[in-house]
Amino acid sequence: MSVDQELAGRLALVTGAGRGIGLAVVHALAERGARVVATDLDIEEPGPYAETVQEQVVTRPLDVTDPEAVEALVGETEDALGPLDIVVNVAGILRGSPVVELSDEDWAATFAVNTSGVMHVSRAATRRMVRRGSGSVVTVASNAGGIPRAGMSAYAASKAATVMFTKCLGLEVAADGVRCNTVSPGSTLTDMQRGMWAAADGKDERAAVRGVIEGDLASHRTGIPLGRIADPADIADAVVFLASDRARHITMHDLYVDGGATLRA
Repeated sequence: MSVDQELAGRLALVTGAGRGIGLAVVHALAERGARVVATDLDIEEPGPYAETVQEQVVTRPLDVTDPEAVEALVGETEDALGPLDIVVNVAGILRGSPVVELSDEDWAATFAVNTSGVMHVSRAATRRMVRRGSGSVVTVASNAGGIPRAGMSAYAASKAATVMFTKCLGLEVAADGVRCNTVSPGSTLTDMQRGMWAAADGKDERAAVRGVIEGDLASHRTGIPLGRIADPADIADAVVFLASDRARHITMHDLYVDGGATLRA
């Protein structure tokens, strides 16, 4: 089978699927033949998806911070559409602030989505996958989980916790044929990234992109050696690879997709 249709016959569930990286992941999975259940907090049929993949995509609203809602949706999905082969956790939020100004509410909300949400979805899915002896879970984390970022303590800590959770889960379910991996993007041209720029200094997008590529000594941030900011499709391609049989001997791996920005620290 060609790579173009390598996921034909597979059923995937994607969280945070309404925009940005999640939107790109839905398209990448569907374009390779998968049927996709696309979830987000507020999403309606037919969703923001190209006509070429709409027939393969079903949209469902989901709050990943609600464990009962997650369990119900995973169960209903399998009852209606069949067993899940792939789960991709993309849902995430970023609330930037220096630690001394960080509110308890922002800290708790960040972990509720970025860490507990990943646990809720991964737990519900792998509970079923292990009984079948197969499955792949891919979680979109962040290179901020592996290198300190000023003003991003809650986000970075939540992503670091998510990476280690996924590795522990991968260890526990490996003997049952289930693989669990993470993809850690760097700066990617999404609404979240644009929101960070707007909050920081209001620069126009071209200047902001240039600043990310060049780095910022004042904030102890390196630039991007490859000289470009990521497109959501760059991250989606890495997700699809880890979800596919081409990565059948890869588990508990954290794949950085950041153009070398962290110098793989």
